[in-house]
Amino acid sequence: MKNKNLPSGTRDELGVQAEVKESIENKLFKSFRNRGFRKLTTPVLEYSDVFQPLNADNYRPYQLLDDQGEPLVLRPDLTLPVARVMATTGVDLPVKWYYGGDVFRVKKQLSGSYNQLTQAGIEIVGYRGLKADWECLDVALSGCREMTIKNVTVELSHAKFVAVVVDQLGLPETTGDSLKQALFNKDLSKFDSLIAPLKQSDFGDFLQEWPWLFGDFDQVMKVVDRLPEIPALQPIISDLQSTAQFINEMYPDDTVTVDLSIPSPQQYYTGMAFRGFTEQSADYLFSGGRYDDLLTNFQKVKTSAVGVAFDVDSLVERTALPADTPQSLIFFNDDQWEAAVEMLAKTPNSTLCLTDDREAAKRLAAGNGSQLIDLTKQVK
Repeated sequence: MKNKNLPSGTRDELGVQAEVKESIENKLFKSFRNRGFRKLTTPVLEYSDVFQPLNADNYRPYQLLDDQGEPLVLRPDLTLPVARVMATTGVDLPVKWYYGGDVFRVKKQLSGSYNQLTQAGIEIVGYRGLKADWECLDVALSGCREMTIKNVTVELSHAKFVAVVVDQLGLPETTGDSLKQALFNKDLSKFDSLIAPLKQSDFGDFLQEWPWLFGDFDQVMKVVDRLPEIPALQPIISDLQSTAQFINEMYPDDTVTVDLSIPSPQQYYTGMAFRGFTEQSADYLFSGGRYDDLLTNFQKVKTSAVGVAFDVDSLVERTALPADTPQSLIFFNDDQWEAAVEMLAKTPNSTLCLTDDREAAKRLAAGNGSQLIDLTKQVK
């Protein structure tokens, strides 16, 4: 059924975009397989308890009930279902999975965001070291290269940085929580009042710069150097520095930034997190991070894990649509089916014209700007 509300030409463009999207997904899946990842498929419908670790503000799910009255949701995320499948099937570790599919999230009206998004990503489970994080980044940045997307900006962050620093300030728990929220919300007036008693401490110089602790990697690290020595912070800083160096060496044309004044992108993240952007849009191309505690939501054994997911729709937006090539319509009589299929096989960008009337076929070809191949004229 045609959508009469679409302007002329829009239907053809949507068709081309769908083809580009399918092509991108296939390229990503092929690259995942070539790196030794195995496909894992999860249900679109899940029990709502699976998604309890998600940030409810950003991942509000569509909800319904099953025939027993149990709450179900359309999956708003793909990492958690992967974790649930692994925990309930007893898969031997380590393992590397890849996946693809749509996620569904309730968005605020007039927010400009879509309720249905397509993702494709990988999960690496059972490896503790930075090599697993780096493979995620390598997969993400090489994938962007394959889509001819250049000059990617990778933003690094860490789920534990803020908590570790606040724990060292010796504040009451409620004051510490208020300080975190003021920092995350960039409520500078409240933040300044909360750090006022600490301005003469060893942390004072750093605290006054903390709300602006994002941007150029080297500049941010110069501010971090003003902190007194904190043993729990050293591995965090080391991981960030090593990862920035890895990206710079492997992808020298890309830019590495860092943000150490934001909350963890997901409540279940336990380590480094990363997102990829381009100058053309603030929407991320890919995002991911480490979540070593996630599987403990489904089992008692702690398991190291890290993953990254592409926003396929964002990749489509940044991919040039192929130049329009006039399609060939093959018109034929009922008894010419074999000849029509043979012509279809040897004629690029062609399709069978299924109308029984030659004049209708001519009108269809003219309306689509297509070339008409009339096999009925070849009948003697």
